[in-house]
Amino acid sequence: MGIHGSLLARFDHAEYRLCRHLNRGVEHAWVRVLFKTASRLGDGVIWYALMLVLPLIYGSQGMKVALVMLGTSAVNLATYKFLKRTFVRERPFIRHAGISLAQAPLDRYSFPSGHTLHAVAFTWQACAAFPELGFALIPLAAAIAASRVILGLHYPTDVVVGALLGVISGSLGAALI
Repeated sequence: MGIHGSLLARFDHAEYRLCRHLNRGVEHAWVRVLFKTASRLGDGVIWYALMLVLPLIYGSQGMKVALVMLGTSAVNLATYKFLKRTFVRERPFIRHAGISLAQAPLDRYSFPSGHTLHAVAFTWQACAAFPELGFALIPLAAAIAASRVILGLHYPTDVVVGALLGVISGSLGAALI
C-alpha cells in the first residue's frame, strides 16, 4: 500500500461512522427510492436531456452552454477516471460490512465521486447562463451528491472532492459562456 493507500485508509476509518449513520437512511423505503432516483438521474440521463433541451429553450445561447457542458463532460470524465486509477479507494460497502449497498456501482473505486463532479459542474454552468434554472438544478445536484453516501457508494470526502472539482471545471467552463 503506497502513500495514497495509507492516507485513504485513515480517511476510510475516520469517515466510517458518518457513512454508517447516513447509510441507515436506506432502511426507509421512501429514502431509498428518492436517493436511488437521484443517483440514476446523475448517471447522465438528466444532463444529456438538459444539453438537448437548452438549445430548444434558449436558442443559440443554449447551444453554446450545451456545447461547453459537453466539453466539460469529456474533461471531467478523463479527470475522475485518472484519479480513480491513481488512488484506488475501495467503496465503503466493500471495506465496511456495516455499510449497506443500496444500488450497484458503475465501477469499483470511489475517489472522487464522478456523479457529484458532473452534477456540480453542469449545475454551475447552466445556472451561470440561466439563473432561473437554479430552483431545480441546485436541489437536484445536492440530492445526487447526498445519494452517493446514503446509498453506500462513497465516503463524504469522495463527494466533497468531487464537488470541488465540479466547482473548478464548472467555473472554467462558465467563463467560456
